[in-house]
Order: sequence, then C-alpha cells, then structure tokens
Amino acid sequence: MKNKKVVIMGLGYIGLPTAAVISETNWLVHGVDVKPSIIDTINAGNIHIVEPGLEDVISSSVKKGSLIASLEPVEADVFVIAVPTPFKNDYQPDITYVLNALEKFSQKVNQGNLIILESTSPVGTIDKLVNRLDEIRPDLTNKVYFAYCPERVLPGNVLFELKNNDRVIGGINPESTALAIDFYSDFVKGELHPTNSRTAEMCKLTENAFRDANIAFANELSMICEKADINVWELIELSNKHPRVNILKPGIGVGGHCLAVDPWFLVADFPEEAKLIRCSREVNLQKTAWVVNIIKKEVDNISELSKPKVALMGLSYKPDIDDVRESPAVDICTELLRLNTEVLVVEPHITNHKLLQLTSIDSALEGADFVVFLVKHNDFFEINLKGKPYYDFCGISENSSFVLKNGYPKNVKL
Repeated sequence: MKNKKVVIMGLGYIGLPTAAVISETNWLVHGVDVKPSIIDTINAGNIHIVEPGLEDVISSSVKKGSLIASLEPVEADVFVIAVPTPFKNDYQPDITYVLNALEKFSQKVNQGNLIILESTSPVGTIDKLVNRLDEIRPDLTNKVYFAYCPERVLPGNVLFELKNNDRVIGGINPESTALAIDFYSDFVKGELHPTNSRTAEMCKLTENAFRDANIAFANELSMICEKADINVWELIELSNKHPRVNILKPGIGVGGHCLAVDPWFLVADFPEEAKLIRCSREVNLQKTAWVVNIIKKEVDNISELSKPKVALMGLSYKPDIDDVRESPAVDICTELLRLNTEVLVVEPHITNHKLLQLTSIDSALEGADFVVFLVKHNDFFEINLKGKPYYDFCGISENSSFVLKNGYPKNVKL
C-alpha cells in the first residue's frame, strides 16, 4: 500500500506515536481526537504527552503535510481505533469509546476499507464492531475488512518499539489478516504473526495478565519479608541466581492503562476460570493499601506534631514518564490527604495535576518531616535528604548510582 490515507482515532499515548511512525512513510495520516486543545497542539507541531523523540517526528510530519489532526474523520483506506478501554466501577469492561469511534467514522467508510482495532479489548470486541457497522451501514455488510492488532510498547521507548517489536495480527477472515499485515509491513520491522481476531484479542489480555501475576508474586513476597524480618531486595537478587528463576522487583502496586485494567476483562468474561488472574489483581491492590498503612503508622508515630508533613516522591505509574493512569501513587496520595497530615507531592514529569497540588523536589525535602519514595524516577537519584527519615517502596536506594546522603532507611527490609 503506497500513497494512501489512514485515519487514527484517538491521539493519546498510543494513537499519537502510531500516527507519527506511519507519517514517516508514504502514508498520509489524519489523526482524530475529541479534545480541541490536543488538535491545536499537534497541528502546531507540538505534543501533549511526554515521549522521547516524539515531538521531533510530529513537528517534521506536520510541516511536510503527512500528518494533520482534526476533530472529525475523513474518508480513508484504513481506519485505526486507538481509544481508551477502561473498566466500570465493578471492574466490568467498558468499550463505549471503541463503539463511539466506529460510529464517528462510519459514514466515511467505503467498500474495501480496512478497520483495525488496537485498543486492548475483551475477546469478541471485533465481532461487536462488525455487527455495529452492519447496523449502521447495511450496504457495507461483508464488504469491509476488520482486524485486531494490539500494541506492545514501553513508555519512554515507544517509537523504537512501534517500529521493531513483533506484532500479532488477527482478522475476521484470512483476507482481513492479509490486508492488515500488508498495512503494518509498511512501518513495522518486527515479524508480523497472523492469526484470527479472537486469538489476537486474547493474546493481548494474556500478556498483561501474565505480567500482572509476576508482579503480584514480587509484591506478596515483599509483604512476607517485612513480617519475616528479611531484606526482600537481597532475597530476590539471590533467588535470581538460579538459572530458571527471574523474580521481578516489588513496588507499590500496579498502574497504567494495561496491567491494572486488562486482567479484569478476563475475570469479567470468565469469572469461574480466572481465579489466579483475579487473585493477582487483588494482591497488587492489597500492596497499595499496605503501603498506605505503613505511612499512616509513621504519621501516628510523630503525632506530637500538630500536622506532620509527608513528602511523596513520584506520582506516575512507572519511572520517568508523565502517565498517571491507574497509578497506585495517586491512590496513596489521595488516601493520605484524608489524614491529619500535610502531603507534599513531587512529580517532576508533570506541570500540574487536576486533583493534587504539586511541589518541587527542593521544597518538599525542605518542608517534610519524612520522605516516601513511591516511583523510581531518575530525578530522585543522589538527592540530599539532610538527615530526614525516609521510606523506600520502589527500590531507588538499590540503584548503583544512588546514595541517600545523610538519610537513613526506615524500612531497610524493603
């Protein structure tokens, strides 16, 4: 496929980098989002998220005319849906955004077009899209191709991984799969693995549920070690000397739009079978609550102060990004604000937060009675604690380049 047009529905953490990578080829990219501010930012050659190298590509593509952002879709050869798929309060999947995206461009679809879903979705979502388009455009029944192709990227390295990672591509029929593979081969250097749409949907959920379970093991181990008076960091390092053992590092829970959300899709659809998957989710949620209780106890220990000040270091769901979706650090901050304490929140990758007031590293360290490291940001390496007590829940003091100057660990076992 050359010199054709693709519409990208959703210009967030996946949609915008995907649009950028495709715009470097011979494709013309028409990006669509619901927020006018995002449209204006992109069309000015700028970006609204933090991702290394992304702004340079966006700026270049906008200037040469291979990328344009808009509130409305246009006719195209390929339509890619990359919108959020959250869960409801009862952990039931919500594919409203996906269906809305389809409806928004449904009148722009023509016979022979290809519709690709990249949003992580419950098994069978592609089938629902097919049925919905049949309802809206019965004239296109069996005349449009559908495929599912989940992303596999790491924030902070998205552009490289979009181009080089293998992709699983599943169509509703062999023709759809072949057409989708033809599309992705224009900008993906990794191997493209063909399958059917339901297997591709399940593959994405399986990958994230597997990772969530591995993290749950590490988080559960950290709570056991605290009670057993064992340094969990040393224990994991020694255990991983075994040639077939690779335990991950514990943290404060699990965040992000994938790992904290996707396993619930399997639990919702297969409640009797997904017992381990549910348990892993519950363990990781428990770890966040456990961290809150540890901090609460410290607040009680210094209750002679009228209003203790706690510096919480990090708000994003993983190091060195600005993404706070489903971040356990946000939950911890919110919970501690209910106490008789002043919370000083530090997040160097965000200018402002809609709910939490942010402060600088220096201001937080100057005013805090004790410091809590929640996220392993590079900005926190080699800071001077000036003798203040601290808790390290993310293993930042284990970094070889990091020395907590004049500080002392309140939780040496973690």
